[in-house]
Amino acid sequence: MNPWLRLDKRMLLVHPVNEVIKYVPVLIGTVILGASSGNHAWSLIPTGLVVGLALTRWFTTTYRVGPTHVELRTGLLQRRRLSVPRSRIRSVDIEADLLHRALGLAVLAIGTGQQAEAGERFKLDALDARLGPALRAELLANPVEPEKVAEEPPGREIGHWRAVWVRYAPLSLTGFAIVAPVAGFGFQYGYGERVVRSAAHGVAGGNMAIGVAGVVLLVVLIVSVAACAQYLATYYGLRVLDDGRTLHLRHGFFTTRQITLDLARFRGATVKEPLLLRAAGGAQLEAIMTGENPRQRILPQAPAVRVHHTLAHLLTPAARRVGAHAPVLVPGEPGDFAAASEVSRSGGGPDTDADEAGQVGGAPNPGRGALTKPDPDLAADGGPAGPENVLPDAARAPGSVMLIAHGPAARYRRYTRAVWPAAATALVPLVASIAGVHYSPWWWLAPVVLTLAATALAEDRYRGLGHAVLPATPVAPTWLVTRSGSLDRDRDCLAAPGVLGWTIRQSFFQRRVGLATLVAATAAGKKRYLVPDVPLDRANEIIEQVTPGLAGTRQVRAT
Repeated sequence: MNPWLRLDKRMLLVHPVNEVIKYVPVLIGTVILGASSGNHAWSLIPTGLVVGLALTRWFTTTYRVGPTHVELRTGLLQRRRLSVPRSRIRSVDIEADLLHRALGLAVLAIGTGQQAEAGERFKLDALDARLGPALRAELLANPVEPEKVAEEPPGREIGHWRAVWVRYAPLSLTGFAIVAPVAGFGFQYGYGERVVRSAAHGVAGGNMAIGVAGVVLLVVLIVSVAACAQYLATYYGLRVLDDGRTLHLRHGFFTTRQITLDLARFRGATVKEPLLLRAAGGAQLEAIMTGENPRQRILPQAPAVRVHHTLAHLLTPAARRVGAHAPVLVPGEPGDFAAASEVSRSGGGPDTDADEAGQVGGAPNPGRGALTKPDPDLAADGGPAGPENVLPDAARAPGSVMLIAHGPAARYRRYTRAVWPAAATALVPLVASIAGVHYSPWWWLAPVVLTLAATALAEDRYRGLGHAVLPATPVAPTWLVTRSGSLDRDRDCLAAPGVLGWTIRQSFFQRRVGLATLVAATAAGKKRYLVPDVPLDRANEIIEQVTPGLAGTRQVRAT
């Protein structure tokens, strides 16, 4: 049995600082209380208690890595012992903020793919940073087959970050999320009104409209700067590596994070294309996973061509696992995504005749046969013209396949839902006219402008609506691809083995035009993936194509 080990002694410098920062509001209150009462000891006692309890964590925390389990003992007054079977370990993440990095320490967290409370997470804080990679490799390796794990080639880079991508940061709502609480606090206490008046009188010469416009531009500038700063701090140096069994993500400027994702829990991916980001030719990429990180972001705001390049390698095992001996998805085995087929290629040596012809074991290999053409868009984006820019034609299918339109009934429904609320605004000046209320004729422009904007939105929503079903191949499962939305558009690629059940949902208006919303239930990602406003007869065909045999147990729900 392996001995119990302690964390690094340098944690005695880390935990007191972190605990003091955590309890800053309480400590400020004690300082105010001590100053008002004339007894300044009140401000020292709580600080001493917080620091003392933080120091005891080194003496009360031990861990042990055994052949079958990893154990952690913590607590002073209430002792706690966590034990995790090594066979259940699905991820080992490493994180280090500025203080940890200055002291050469890191935080190592073990994930089992299940949701856990804060007190039940297996986390080693703080560990010697030099021990982190070796310990992570040991924990992720199969203890029964160490020789096989040791022979696995290093991971292949399927995505990386570039500094010029920061131009896409202001096109998301991140900056607004950062600034909105501060702005709301200011307007709540009257500071916002003072700023507007000051701008109107001091800058715009008393013109309130110009003052408001100036404040809006200032807010947009602040929001953009905040979004860019958050983007750089979070995703600086991002690299996505695939070793055939796991995805490794490393990023961060101030706080570096190393995230490990078990490909056995991978169920697909989502390309997020908000309106502003889509207009600028950008997108985001999220992995659809089961477990504690169901929607792990793989690439932040980035050029769409880069996103689809990484998506192709994620969704096509033959392309993703080039250079690594790795299992691929096998259709018909929903419980095991790490099944027994393997696609391999030597690191640069000669290939066999069958492999040169694009075959593995006599079977056609769609990933290999097409690995011959560099993607010009990737090179134009600044990427090298080497093998990392080689994109298999077959790998484009799940992420870039032409989607099936849902027909004129779906288009009509998009227009009616978008246009009638805008057109209804014309009732306001109409009622005012009937009531004899005098108003400016310019108010009639409001319903006209809103109707035109709603018409454009409806058309864009219909253009973004579609679905496709890609049949299974010897190296890949059946894929369900669905896309919807306009202001916030998602393209979801869901593997058929991850679908647990179906629901056909029809509202009153959908029944009148023969449409339905098809809902695929899964344990991963958003849990429910919708194919909205699809013809009812087509919904039954989709169920049979994606999950043969489940069509007989379908449920139709009226809403």
